[in-house]
Amino acid sequence: MNPVLDYTLWLCFAILSAALFFALWRLFKGPTLPDRVVALELIASMTVGLIGLYAIRTGRDAFIDVAMVLALTAFLAAIGFARYLEKGSHRDDH
Repeated sequence: MNPVLDYTLWLCFAILSAALFFALWRLFKGPTLPDRVVALELIASMTVGLIGLYAIRTGRDAFIDVAMVLALTAFLAAIGFARYLEKGSHRDDH
């Protein structure tokens, strides 16, 4: 593998891992339910990015399919959460 590409991939892995840590912190810390929902969606998006980077690193195309399925599932979950929040769930941030 090209050394520049290899270095760039490891740098991207490190940046996404750090961002994933901060998103997990926001998911657990809160303070409101919409903050947690956005953090969960961000975690799913970053996981898709990590899977994509891993697919590039290993050269296996099957991981792209996994990333696409995860992205579609995360999108549907975000729509479900938004609908749940809009329809009058119990919210303690008012």
